[in-house]
Amino acid sequence: MSKWCVTLLSGLLMVGSVQADEDHDKARKLKEMGKILPLEKVLQAAQRRHPGRVIDVELEKENGRYVYEIELLGESGEVWELYFDASNGEFIKRKLED
Repeated sequence: MSKWCVTLLSGLLMVGSVQADEDHDKARKLKEMGKILPLEKVLQAAQRRHPGRVIDVELEKENGRYVYEIELLGESGEVWELYFDASNGEFIKRKLED
């Protein structure tokens, strides 16, 4: 791998890390203000609704409300996306990822 590619990859990783830090800070502030539930509480609800291994979690703003999108790897290898209202933990929907 050329030195230029390594430098580019390093730069991309640093940008991704900065974005993750900003997302984490934003989520922490929203939780402290009482606007969203702690992730742990929503993860428990997700596991009760659909057991599996959590492989990804995103906090998004959709139609004016914050939504946790939780991806779970099922026992048969399928990936499920579960959506919960981040403010109250209400289950929104579940779908099988293509």
